[in-house]
Amino acid sequence: SGCSSLVSLYFFFIPTASTNPKAALKSKIVAEFRPQSLIDELLLYKRSEDQIELKEKQLSTMRVDVCSTETLKCLKGKDSV
Repeated sequence: SGCSSLVSLYFFFIPTASTNPKAALKSKIVAEFRPQSLIDELLLYKRSEDQIELKEKQLSTMRVDVCSTETLKCLKGKDSV
């Protein structure tokens, strides 16, 4: 009697996903989380960053005539054409 009312009071104040929109959103995010897709996106990003770093290193070691449009076309590479 005294304990049951205390227990019901305790559970009354616990927000549930159905009554708390933030909790519902968190539950949805956790339920739909797919770590592999995040890993794939991060790998693509890392690969892109590595390519940029490589091209920057290559550029820093070469002497380039920036007035030559032909040289600039070559520097852009086939991905940019």
